[in-house]
Amino acid sequence: MKRKCTPSDPQHQSRNPDTGSIGPSANLDPENCRFYYRIPLFSYKELKEATHNFHHTRQLGSGGFGTVYYGKLLDGREVAIKRLYEHNYRRVEQFMNEVHILTRLRHTNLVSLYGCTSHRSRELLLVYEHVPNGTVACHLHGDFARSHTLPWQIRMKIAIETASALCYLHASDIIHRDVKTKNILLTQSFSVKVADFGLSRLFPNDVTHVSTAPLGTPGYLDPEYHECYQLTSKSDVYSFGVVLIKLISSKPAVDMSRHRDEINLANLAIKKIQKSAFSELVDPSLGFDSDSEVKRMMISVAELAFQCLQRDKDLRPSMDEVLKVLMRIENDTPEHLDEEHLRPPSLPSPDWDENGLLKNMTVQLSPKAVTDRWHSESTASNASA
Repeated sequence: MKRKCTPSDPQHQSRNPDTGSIGPSANLDPENCRFYYRIPLFSYKELKEATHNFHHTRQLGSGGFGTVYYGKLLDGREVAIKRLYEHNYRRVEQFMNEVHILTRLRHTNLVSLYGCTSHRSRELLLVYEHVPNGTVACHLHGDFARSHTLPWQIRMKIAIETASALCYLHASDIIHRDVKTKNILLTQSFSVKVADFGLSRLFPNDVTHVSTAPLGTPGYLDPEYHECYQLTSKSDVYSFGVVLIKLISSKPAVDMSRHRDEINLANLAIKKIQKSAFSELVDPSLGFDSDSEVKRMMISVAELAFQCLQRDKDLRPSMDEVLKVLMRIENDTPEHLDEEHLRPPSLPSPDWDENGLLKNMTVQLSPKAVTDRWHSESTASNASA
């Protein structure tokens, strides 16, 4: 069996035109010849048929590393098949990275990997569950962008479920490194499936950062990571802060038509929040001016995003802290924290005095409080280092 699965004869390493693999056994794992890192292997021929020869009408989207196609397997399963660009010199690295990351993860808000082709295959293909309702980006700016398709209650659900997925990743010593609305998929019930782990990194819990060249998406990239080449879990927190601002504003992360200092949405948001000019930031169609409860939550989410967007990573909360605050904002059931977490309200906003919208929030949410460092385990380790 071992000889059959790992032929040593050079002539057996020739490319198989039917499967697209290098040699007749290149798709086979040495243990059972059908699995790779405990996930099923698909033949190139099977996936080619499932996508009607990767027909352009089956294309779901494209990104920096490949194009995604809709497919239907012989067993009836609907799948999304990522076809990595053939001329991308990093495609094998991205392929291996996604397989290694996703085979160790199981979370309801993370996209599931059904299988892949062999890493020796001519075509590197990854087979995911099909998530049929597009991405958050599509609903905000793209083909699905229509009035009232993402009401505020759905946006809060998206924020909480995305934060939950990122908390799970960080607890699993993984940094996503490309958190953005385009990588947040939605089911028909608008549940979140975080996707695209090609840039993700394992992050050992005994180190404070990983030194690596900055990779990510303009508008979402952590400025401290970009300047210092030090990747931490707080880099995901920064990117998630941009996602929060997009959810309350419906504005693109980068817009060249805006004023020079506001091309980057994070800069625009920081300026507006510092001035308490929330009405100039939020999407008016969400009910900010007509629903006091929506207004309370949107202001609170904006202030949380403000802290996530701090340039100094030690001033940002952890994803675990972000998730707790989001859940309290939604439920409006504050709980007392340790004394060092309590801060008196200090936002100079007329909304505070007139409506008392944030009186029940005990977590430090005010922009003035960002000079105080978040006292969490992750922050403590970074600060001591």
